[in-house]
Amino acid sequence: MIKYIGAVLGWLIGRGFFGALIGYGLGSVADSMLSPNKNGGGQRRGFKDVFEQATRESVSPGDFELNLLSLASIVIKADGKVSQSELDYARQYFVRAYGKERANATFKTFNDVIKNREISASRICSYLNKRTRYEVRLQILHFLFGIAQADGQVSESEVNVMSQIAGYFGVNHQDFESIKAMFFKNADSAYKILEIEKTATNDQVKKAFRTMAKKYHPDKLQHMDEAYQKGAEDKFRKVQEAYETIQKERGI
Repeated sequence: MIKYIGAVLGWLIGRGFFGALIGYGLGSVADSMLSPNKNGGGQRRGFKDVFEQATRESVSPGDFELNLLSLASIVIKADGKVSQSELDYARQYFVRAYGKERANATFKTFNDVIKNREISASRICSYLNKRTRYEVRLQILHFLFGIAQADGQVSESEVNVMSQIAGYFGVNHQDFESIKAMFFKNADSAYKILEIEKTATNDQVKKAFRTMAKKYHPDKLQHMDEAYQKGAEDKFRKVQEAYETIQKERGI
């Protein structure tokens, strides 16, 4: 019962979908802590016990932040080293999205409970797929690329890991290549961002720009927290810059 009350309160307080999701997750923990154990003793369980049981039975205890941080840790470790700049990027993102206190609590719980365990990207993505829209999963992918680039370059091993995550998320190849191109500068980047070939006609370029501008418009994520909205604005700006690059190149 508490989890449903938490979901409603989370929605009303102002965080919209993610507020409801977080409220539901915290309510679930409260329900678990207050419920009797299997032996009928009525003993309360701590958060760590509840979380450990949840990770054995499913991907997470219903906490969006922990799932997101788990995916971030997979990307951070993908190249065989842990970069401080990548860790700082992830922490700053969480602070912008959830506030310093909640971000610190999330990192502490992750370090205490999950950090040294094997994390399954496929299970986490399966969990998130049921609770997020496609646009949100694109933004998560954009966030993960941002982490990978924080140390100055996106390595091949990091790209491979994010390609796997994109597959688990059900992100199509063109959308993955579009987001990837936002972090790589080469002669074809602008065309890849707009999901077209260099042989596209001017009319096809214009149509592609309208399509991508609609897909990545910040209004798609207006219900999300500030960090996600800024990420959406960044993607939208990259689409505009790609179009302007092609316009200058072709004189249109």
